[in-house]
Amino acid sequence: RKDGRYFVKRILLYMLILALAAVMLVPFLWMISASLKLNKDVFTYPVKWIPEKLEWSNYSKIWKEIPLLLFFKNSAKLTIIITAIQVFTSSFAAYAFAKLHFKGRDLLFVLYICTIAVPWQVYMVGKMSLTDSHLGMIMMQSFTAMGVFLMRQFYTSIPDELCEAARIDGLTEYGIYFRVVLPLAKGGIATLIISSFVTVWNDFMGPLIYLSSLEKKTLQLGLRMFISQYSSEYNLIMAASIVSLIPVFVMFAALQKFFTEGIAASGIKG
Repeated sequence: RKDGRYFVKRILLYMLILALAAVMLVPFLWMISASLKLNKDVFTYPVKWIPEKLEWSNYSKIWKEIPLLLFFKNSAKLTIIITAIQVFTSSFAAYAFAKLHFKGRDLLFVLYICTIAVPWQVYMVGKMSLTDSHLGMIMMQSFTAMGVFLMRQFYTSIPDELCEAARIDGLTEYGIYFRVVLPLAKGGIATLIISSFVTVWNDFMGPLIYLSSLEKKTLQLGLRMFISQYSSEYNLIMAASIVSLIPVFVMFAALQKFFTEGIAASGIKG
């Protein structure tokens, strides 16, 4: 009886998960369907999920209407640089908070983590001298308290005895960081990479406030410009939106294994 109830609960749980997944996927599937239709067929009822003729030309048109490639390059530049800096600064700071012992360490860590509660809109005004500059965007997002907190969770799971043994063998703290700790925290690094990548890639408010020159604008601003110019061409808008999501899907697919392990591990280690 106990096994039977357990089996029924598992089946119900899986059905609930599948139902929730379907609800979340429907809007995305509709976007793909709409991007492959003529504009007049986008809102036909009942919905025709697979059009009789796939309008692949929609994806070629969007590159000609606005400088989408330029916006794509700008977003890729900012996202790659900021993500790389965040991974380095967060993992390095987290090592100090997790594996080094110094006076006031825990208090300093708590104070630093408290900055998560401060909206970034509060402190971004102080950097107005770097407006219309990619450097300003990079400097503003080079450090993330959430990233430090995440990486520290992984580092605390690594036995201190490994670090002590490495110190006895003559490794410096930098050597321990690069050769011992980082290789054992792949899940945390993958999780941080995906989190930082998605956040920076999808950032709209930051570029909207700081970037005014057309040649410096990012993809999210380009999509807003595209929507403003072609507010009634929903098939083209959906095609442009799908294109903007491709790098996020590629990144997640590449690091999915480590990301899943990282989420599970961080939850267990608390």
